[in-house]
Amino acid sequence: MVQFLGGLKDLLVAIVNCCESGINKRPRGLINPEELARETVFSVSEIEALYELFKKISIAVVDDGYINKEEFQLALFKSNKKESLFADRVFDLFDVKHNGMLEFEEFARALSVFHPNAAVEEKIEFSFQLYDLKHQGFIERQEVKQMVVATLAESGMNLSDDVIEIIIDKTFEEADTKHDGRIDKEEWRSLVMRHPSLLKNMTLQYLKDITTAFPSFVFHSQVDDT
Repeated sequence: MVQFLGGLKDLLVAIVNCCESGINKRPRGLINPEELARETVFSVSEIEALYELFKKISIAVVDDGYINKEEFQLALFKSNKKESLFADRVFDLFDVKHNGMLEFEEFARALSVFHPNAAVEEKIEFSFQLYDLKHQGFIERQEVKQMVVATLAESGMNLSDDVIEIIIDKTFEEADTKHDGRIDKEEWRSLVMRHPSLLKNMTLQYLKDITTAFPSFVFHSQVDDT
């Protein structure tokens, strides 16, 4: 499971890194950044920086002001040809409206969960949803296996099916305290609280310093953070 959440961190870092260069214009088209800052852990300056990042990604295929799944894949893999259950799952969680497109507000709110100042409970909830592929409110053994296999394949690691089954056996032995063959939210929270390292990759430190990566926004910001 740590391997999977590590893959999530790598995914988000790849998306940001692919778009850091060449951004030096004053943010335009961003409506009411103060409101979005109040609804997330980001400051107004950080919201402006994220907006420019969002615009950079959203024009990769279709310049329509949204990030579609193909653009999301391009930002991650530099190619829209690679199939990725992992990237699909993350995109689906960002896509709160389930319309196949990310609006800026969805993008900012989802990334807010990974901010160092975000509440631990938010990180626990997001990480739980990553594994709950069927949206049933609990995690089944097969769901864990699907995500582990997908993440290992994308990272180039090859483990035998027997080894993967042993990993999953140990995970369920500890997490499934109700012995019903699944992990519910309460059991997931207990597992994470016993093993905080499971949430290590749910925090992206650079999000706290994103205006350092995009320093022009601090100078050009149209709204004070205070």
